[in-house]
Amino acid sequence: MDGYSKETRMQQEELLSSEKTEFRREVGLFGGISVLAGIMIGSGIFYIGGIVLLRCGMSLGLALLVWILGGLVTLMSGICYAELGAMMPKAGGGYVYLREAYGERIAFMSGFSNFILGSSGSIAALAVAFSSAIASLMPGSLFAENTLLQKGFGILMVLILTAINIFGIKLGSTVQNIFMILKMLPIALILICGLFMGTENPDLSLMPQGDVSIPALLGMMAYGVVATMWAYEGWMNLNGIAEEIKKPSKNIPLAIIFSIIGVTALYVLFNFAVYRVLPYSTILTMIGSGNDYLGTEAAGVLFGNAGGIIVAIAMVLAIFNSLNGCVMVFPRTYYAMAKDKAFFQSLGHLHPVYRTPANALVASALVSILLICTRNLSQLTSLVAFCGMLFNSLVFYAVKVFRKKYPEMHRPYKVWFYPALIYVIIAIMAGLAINTFIEDPMTSAIGLAVPAAGLLLYELVFKRQREVSGELCQEADGNI
Repeated sequence: MDGYSKETRMQQEELLSSEKTEFRREVGLFGGISVLAGIMIGSGIFYIGGIVLLRCGMSLGLALLVWILGGLVTLMSGICYAELGAMMPKAGGGYVYLREAYGERIAFMSGFSNFILGSSGSIAALAVAFSSAIASLMPGSLFAENTLLQKGFGILMVLILTAINIFGIKLGSTVQNIFMILKMLPIALILICGLFMGTENPDLSLMPQGDVSIPALLGMMAYGVVATMWAYEGWMNLNGIAEEIKKPSKNIPLAIIFSIIGVTALYVLFNFAVYRVLPYSTILTMIGSGNDYLGTEAAGVLFGNAGGIIVAIAMVLAIFNSLNGCVMVFPRTYYAMAKDKAFFQSLGHLHPVYRTPANALVASALVSILLICTRNLSQLTSLVAFCGMLFNSLVFYAVKVFRKKYPEMHRPYKVWFYPALIYVIIAIMAGLAINTFIEDPMTSAIGLAVPAAGLLLYELVFKRQREVSGELCQEADGNI
């Protein structure tokens, strides 16, 4: 037993499952889909297909199958978050689930890692990528040739989007919805024209080039699925704004499932459209020379010189959409940590008018700007990949922990094929983590050092802060 009385446990269950909130619930089902799909569908749609194809031994049919399998793995992961989000519609998402399942230390290590590198690094990387995409539309200009100007513009975009999201979740969600629609227009144009105007009849057999054994084939498929994970990244971010979603017990599961299925279908159809446009010999030549931008080449074949402009516009819109979604979602975790007295307490305040975690949004922006100003940004964002897999695995297993810890809690949505699906997902994540450690042990070790530093900080600073807060609460109760 965990030492809590039945009455305390019932109060805790009521608190976690309650839809009462100090936030404003202004994000509907379409808004939730826009957040997830907006973050998931980025500029990678134009080049990750080439990476997947290379890992699949240049087999077009096997590559499409791997895209489907990657979508299924993502869907299996997503439905775990769907159960957790519908059951506990609280701001902070994964942090809340880790805290309730394993305690404050594990949750703090995860949140601290995201604050210092993971989430803030993603915002920084997207801001820099956005500036680079803008520069691609202005070849030969001072902006295109000056890295400092591009970084300055990236910083400006972080500040603008932070301000927009401080002025209310409704405004931030509206921006997300608009740019979700806008970015889909050029992508849909390339996809539809490719399907109906393409003249190639691609060979969709599942066997790669040369003689390949069954174990080797399975290894290729696994390696290809890892590549698709880059494209599907972002599926877990809706839960961070659970307290701002209308009818969360219904809309969180629906938004997660619809988004993942829709994005999977988009990636499969888009890559098939590319195969319809580009001759197989051209694909071989491009990937052989290290050029993975098959989508860009397909747009050029379809629309001539205008194709490059269409792709550049699509990339700008896609990156902006992803950036706004990340700026909107990530600070909610820091807010939840501060509300627990496990982080800087000023981050736990909501704006009195707009009901947004303004201080947490500003803190997130400041750390992101610091990362933009540093060199080797890609290395910073990759450092937490290894421990991120570990924390995700713990979140998945939290479904099983809560089934035992809170057996009576209302679950509007339940994981399919429980508990077998939980073990399958964890096994996949463990395999990916082991592969990452083998391929890049130094980066993995450094990535683990970040949450370890977070644990030290918690023990030295925030643990005492929580204890003092608890003592004050007990004194207040005694004086009533």
